[in-house]
Amino acid sequence: HRDLHSFPTRRSSDLKVSISVNDQTRLFSRNMVPFPPNQNHKFTFIDLFCGIGGLRLAFQNNRGKCIFSSDINVFARKTYEKNFGEMPHGDITRIPSEEIPHHDILLGGFPCQPFSIAGVSKKISLGRKHGFECADQGNLFFEVARIIRDKKPKMFLLENVKNLKTHDNGKTFNKIREIIEELDYDLFFKIIDGKYHVPQHRERIYMVGFNRNMIFKKPPAEFMFPEYNIISMKLADILEKKVDEKYTLSDTLWNYLLKYAEKHKNNGNGFGFGIADPDGITRTLSARYYKDGSEILISQIGKNPRRLTPRECARLMGFPDSFQIQVSDTQAYRQFGNSVIVPVVTDIAREMAKFI
Repeated sequence: HRDLHSFPTRRSSDLKVSISVNDQTRLFSRNMVPFPPNQNHKFTFIDLFCGIGGLRLAFQNNRGKCIFSSDINVFARKTYEKNFGEMPHGDITRIPSEEIPHHDILLGGFPCQPFSIAGVSKKISLGRKHGFECADQGNLFFEVARIIRDKKPKMFLLENVKNLKTHDNGKTFNKIREIIEELDYDLFFKIIDGKYHVPQHRERIYMVGFNRNMIFKKPPAEFMFPEYNIISMKLADILEKKVDEKYTLSDTLWNYLLKYAEKHKNNGNGFGFGIADPDGITRTLSARYYKDGSEILISQIGKNPRRLTPRECARLMGFPDSFQIQVSDTQAYRQFGNSVIVPVVTDIAREMAKFI
């Protein structure tokens, strides 16, 4: 564990290449970009670990204007540019704080694999470190903390897997909360299931912070996460009418999944494929969906089940059909599996905007 004073300090002199924020914005026609920046905005925000822009879309829906974004994945950045007209910066660990503009709200969906149940299990089985000890991804929270420390935004929203709350017997989350409080922010958090907005069981923890040294429209203590109790959609509502045959599982893959499920059933395990109920909700869409689609399969009359299409995955995450998908199916599955439920974040953004 690292303390407040050990956060990295990124300065231009430390880097081989200094990155200018102005390099990010590109000229574009508003008619060519589905989701251009708001011209009449109420607040500004930055989008860290932005992926394909799920958080951005939600905050733009509430009159926010994005003034900086960053993601290390080249394919996600391509999708982001296609939809927002701006190319995100790359690796945040190589961007000094002075290159990041001052902003009202910081958004950060920092990598969840080091804290997810599946991610932890895999790393343990391979003898690798997880959580904050994961050298590749687990320490990226400290990059978020570094920027919060240096730029002092009014508020922030962080998103991660539900397991972050209990990882390492709660020590990981307690350390995060301790650091945030040392940075002089009040922290509010809640685990929310996306199933009330889209037909998918997807529990994520959302953390909202308020700068104690800022004056808000009303007291931060009045902040409330949205409450849900009605499931409004079923899987059939988001399925496409005509689907290419390439999404139907081959006999080889289908037989493998059948045998794999039978093997684990005999061993008393619950592992296996999932045939989704069209009148219900699905399991959680994961970034590994491209491998075999086993967690969410759609039954078909007279033939093998099929995967969801990328457009169906987009809908399952709450993205509008105007959202452009111009990468391979493999990359699209990874991108949507790593994204956020846009309508849930839109509701949270609406509540946060009330304080500005």
